[in-house]
Amino acid sequence: MKLHLEKASESYVVGVLLAIAGGYLDVYTYICRGGVFANAQTGNIVLLGINLADRNWSKLLLYMYPILAFMAGILVTEFVRRKFRYNPGLHWRQIVIVLEFLVLWIIAFTPSGAYDDVVNSAVSFVCSMQVESFRRFNGSAYATTMCTGNLRSATEQLFYYNINKDQEARRKSLQYYGIILFFILGAVIGTALTRAFLERSVLIVCLLLLMVFVIMFIPPVEPEKAD
Repeated sequence: MKLHLEKASESYVVGVLLAIAGGYLDVYTYICRGGVFANAQTGNIVLLGINLADRNWSKLLLYMYPILAFMAGILVTEFVRRKFRYNPGLHWRQIVIVLEFLVLWIIAFTPSGAYDDVVNSAVSFVCSMQVESFRRFNGSAYATTMCTGNLRSATEQLFYYNINKDQEARRKSLQYYGIILFFILGAVIGTALTRAFLERSVLIVCLLLLMVFVIMFIPPVEPEKAD
């Protein structure tokens, strides 16, 4: 059972669902929580540097909170992995999914406005847990809450295919571009639903996480052996 849980967590279907969730969350915080992107921290780090240079001390915490929350998510994930890696029941990644679900459920019922900074930090926490836990599909490294690395890998594999006509490189390139397209799909769906349902729209991501949780229980289909 443990082996198929590990394989399921690295399946392409799981990657697709989490990429949709990643794109959705980026749109959700931008539209509904103050016009910020909480998934990745490069922008916050840059803005932190700008405000340090300008000596805007009062704004430093605004950018420090999500950065620290992202770091906290990594630490919590690694603690869960270390503590429950050999757990005979749930896979440690399923425990991470449960934690993500609970945080997002609380966010769904937190009014927008006064608590947006806290919510955006919580989304950073969730995204860091996701990106730390789900780092490979079919043996290839990837990310589900940001696209830069996936775009690099996709284009690199496309180059290898054009040079060497390596079908494996072609397959990997298409899979990476697929993850990016599903991230965009998540953003498109997130735009429509967030505008319609505001704070509660993040419950759609809870549904996606629930699907991932269940899928990890399904044994992978083994290819039939020839007689």
